[in-house]
Amino acid sequence: MRTAAAALTALVCTGTVALAGCGGGGAESGVSRNAPAATRSASPSPSPAPDWNPRPRSVAAVGDSITRGFDACSVLADCPEVSWATGTDDAVRSLAVRLLGPSRAADHSWNHAVSGSRMVQLPEQMALAAKERPELVTVMTGANDACRDSVRLMTPVADFRASFEASMRQLRAGAPKAQVYVSSVPDLKRLWSTGRVNELGKKIWQLGICQSMLADADDLGPAAVARRDAVRDRVVAYNEVLRDVCAKDRYCRYDGGAVFDFRFTGAQLSPWDWFHPSRDGQARLAEIAYRNVTAAGG
Repeated sequence: MRTAAAALTALVCTGTVALAGCGGGGAESGVSRNAPAATRSASPSPSPAPDWNPRPRSVAAVGDSITRGFDACSVLADCPEVSWATGTDDAVRSLAVRLLGPSRAADHSWNHAVSGSRMVQLPEQMALAAKERPELVTVMTGANDACRDSVRLMTPVADFRASFEASMRQLRAGAPKAQVYVSSVPDLKRLWSTGRVNELGKKIWQLGICQSMLADADDLGPAAVARRDAVRDRVVAYNEVLRDVCAKDRYCRYDGGAVFDFRFTGAQLSPWDWFHPSRDGQARLAEIAYRNVTAAGG
């Protein structure tokens, strides 16, 4: 039989990173005035469809373990009922529930996200979403592309862009007028700065979770600082890709960096891994999405 630690290493590390907002807290966190413009909060997509429907009647979700509710209800398990996008949990009040109401959401929302997936897997998920003919598709992915065993293994920005463009083409092939809401990639450095104050959380991270950012959590030496900065810079670059590609599609709306900028606390992190969103974290994501989807204009 595998030990709990072995299971956590094998399974949690296949999930994606927790809800994470912009800098602040911790020795290295915070959004510098000298940070890239996209880090300081990218503006929403400049040219969404003028007839954007703030009340779509069906929702399909694609992405990674955040959208699957991994580790939000119990250890080492998906919990799609608390998903920020399509869940049914009363405490979360998912985007689908807020838009459609509980009864309609049960029959008119679909969750095609896969825990552990990266951007390269998104085209396949988009193809599945397109088959549902949804009026809205939510996208939250990219954290796993930066959250790797080392900085060297992070997905190159060019590959990230190519996969997202392919994903949009895949969706448009089957659902040419479906609206798309794209969430920014969470700030992994905020995750480090928030979780490193919790001794249990750091012990869990030592099992091998997101080593590009979370390895040696108490190390504030130059090499560790440079490594964390490199990961954060890559997340900023991913968000610029999401913004740019989304802006080219008349039915796409980017969140303007809202998820990246969310200043979450430990209350929004899973008590089992200090890594994924808790129920409260999922609810905060649902609030952000609902506010952006129902906003007037771009």
